[in-house]
Amino acid sequence: MLLEAIGVRKLYGTFCALDSVTLAIPAGQFVSIVGPNGAGKTTLVNVLTGAVPPSAGRVRFKGQDVAGVGPVRLARLGMARAFQLVSVFPDLGVGDTIAVAVLNRQRRGARPFASLRADRAVWDEVAALAELFGLGASLGRPARTLAQGDKKLLDVASAFALRPEVILLDEPTSGVSTADKHAIMEVLVQAAARLGIKSIIQVEHDMDIVFGYSDRIVALHQGRVLADGPPAALQADAEVMATVVGRARA
Repeated sequence: MLLEAIGVRKLYGTFCALDSVTLAIPAGQFVSIVGPNGAGKTTLVNVLTGAVPPSAGRVRFKGQDVAGVGPVRLARLGMARAFQLVSVFPDLGVGDTIAVAVLNRQRRGARPFASLRADRAVWDEVAALAELFGLGASLGRPARTLAQGDKKLLDVASAFALRPEVILLDEPTSGVSTADKHAIMEVLVQAAARLGIKSIIQVEHDMDIVFGYSDRIVALHQGRVLADGPPAALQADAEVMATVVGRARA
């Protein structure tokens, strides 16, 4: 099993954000985490990616206990999260933004960009990733000048530059037009297949995207797993659909 959450509970003071959440994600699955506001979706992703430790329970990645280890160490073990570098470094060029992730993977983050211009291997990888995500013509552009859909692709490309086995995406299509959402998902899925990503986990509120791309859907409600199964099973459950779809906005 690639990734497991076992009896995970997360408290913020007296508020219980996650309560006895257990799930196991094998290789080969595209999993969507859905639920209404306050269901615990982002908290679950934060726990799975080591950003916050659980109050109780365990998180295992490839059989190793990784609860609370932090996203940097977890990325080096093979699990990465899109981290919105465009927002963090808006003045970096597209190529430099991807290079940040490449250098992080190589543990060379302290080297100045200027000294890397002669590093052909790094920039060949940056160019190849940019091309894969449809950003090849924009390598020299400031990331902040990209259209919103391309900014999303750049964030995902940066996470893919870490060469993870599992990637977690927090609303990869938010703020993007309906037409662009499907284009982003197609690029993402094709890139994952080409780069050997074993599993994708996303938090997503657009149910057309969820049902269109997921192999499995985990529905949360009030910090608990309400349903966990293939899209057809959730669609056939009127109560689950009313809870998730009727009020679902992350």
